[in-house]
Amino acid sequence: MEINEYLLKLFQTLKDMEDLNLFSYAAKLSKTEFRLIREIVMEGEQGKNIISSEIARRLGITRSAVSQVITKLEQRDIVKRVPSGTDRKTFYILLSERCISLFEEQCREANAIMERVVADLGEEKMRQLISIYDEFSLALARARKAAE
Repeated sequence: MEINEYLLKLFQTLKDMEDLNLFSYAAKLSKTEFRLIREIVMEGEQGKNIISSEIARRLGITRSAVSQVITKLEQRDIVKRVPSGTDRKTFYILLSERCISLFEEQCREANAIMERVVADLGEEKMRQLISIYDEFSLALARARKAAE
C-alpha cells in the first residue's frame, strides 16, 4: 500500500471510529450529551464543579456548541446552570436528579453492548486493538516531533 493510501484509510478509519455508537437507537442522550454529562460526573466525583468553557476544552468543541447542548439539556431538566457566587459571568453546570438515573441507565446500555462486542471479538483481540492504537499514537507523536 502506498503512503497516500495509508493516509486515506487512516482518515476513513478515524471517521468510522468517531461515528461509533455504543448506545441503542432508543438512547435518551446523544453521544455529545453523554460525553458532556460524563465530564460533569467526573468532576463531581472529585468534589468539584465544572464550567462550560472547561467542558468545551475537554470535548474538543466550541463553547458555543457546549452552550447549545447545555440549553437543550436544561430544557429537558437534565442539567442546570448555577452562578459561581464569586463571578457574575461564571456558571457551574450541575446535574439534576433525573439526569443521574438517565446517565446510569445509558452507561448500563453501553456496557452491555461493549460486553457483546468483547464476547464476539474476544478479550485478546480487544487488548491487541488497544495496544496497537497506543503504539500508533506514540509513533505518530514521535513523527510529528521529528517534523518540527
